[in-house]
Amino acid sequence: MKKLTIIITFIGVLISSNSFAQLFPTLGGQRAGISTAQFLKIGVGGRASAMGDAFVAIADDASALYWNPAGLAQTTRNEFIISHNEWLVDISHEFIGGIYHLSTNDVVGLSFTALHMEDMPVTTEVQPFGTGEYFSFGDIAIALTYSRKMTEQFSFGGTIRYIEETLDKLKMRGLMIDLGTYYWTGLGTTRFAVTISNFGNELTPDGEVVLFGNRKKSGWQSFSPPTIFRIGIAMEPYQDEEHRLTTSVQLNHPNDNSENVSAGAEYAWREIVYLRGGYKFNVEGQHYSFGAGVHVPMSVADITFDYAFADYSRLGSAHRFSLLLGL
Repeated sequence: MKKLTIIITFIGVLISSNSFAQLFPTLGGQRAGISTAQFLKIGVGGRASAMGDAFVAIADDASALYWNPAGLAQTTRNEFIISHNEWLVDISHEFIGGIYHLSTNDVVGLSFTALHMEDMPVTTEVQPFGTGEYFSFGDIAIALTYSRKMTEQFSFGGTIRYIEETLDKLKMRGLMIDLGTYYWTGLGTTRFAVTISNFGNELTPDGEVVLFGNRKKSGWQSFSPPTIFRIGIAMEPYQDEEHRLTTSVQLNHPNDNSENVSAGAEYAWREIVYLRGGYKFNVEGQHYSFGAGVHVPMSVADITFDYAFADYSRLGSAHRFSLLLGL
């Protein structure tokens, strides 16, 4: 109990404003814009997004396909998830995934991600209002995940992901991997998770475009994938048969921006109604989020619907909807 009190005290100090400014100064902002495939950084699922994306140490459903592959081994059933995100500036983000238990300790999953928008008009230096032609932009990712519970306390997982970005006549393709661990410390319900996502080689576009003056260009610069390292801790400060409160704190280290911290909480009433909130520290233009969910047990399948609202300051807001089916 003494150790648990120390951990809770440390988390409180970590997210306090004065200590935060000392522990996590705004460094690394100069790295912004050095990576590609930015759609891979968009979170999945209304539950995680409402909690400020502080989810790697909580991920215990099919949304773990995105957040932490080791979390799939924490599930006890086969699941299917559909997530829709009304993203910024009329962009839509979709995620579909399913997981299947090969055995008590082995789980596999398959997921598909897509980012899309309406076609945009082609403009030039002498035709700034459009040439009458249109071009398209879109991203897709297909991923295969495997997770195994090594012991009752520790699980491990990995994902291999194929991604493709399309900008008019240009395409960029590549393979990336995610690795994750999930560990129950034995101190109450405290668990600890570490993940690395989107790790891979640099990516270079393929294709040729015709520039103004009938000039052609086919050589392009290569960019790193948006690799991110996350460490998270979660626990239930209070839990009984009717009420549950889950809290989570997560340190994020992206390769293309400053380190930052996410904190989130989830209140559950009888595991039927959920209220959630989260906050991001040291993230420019991103701050609070909140949401709710409802779980409806049925004879054929358990259905959970989640919604999340996220504020992006001057850019506007994002709305996420997700549907989780447990079989």
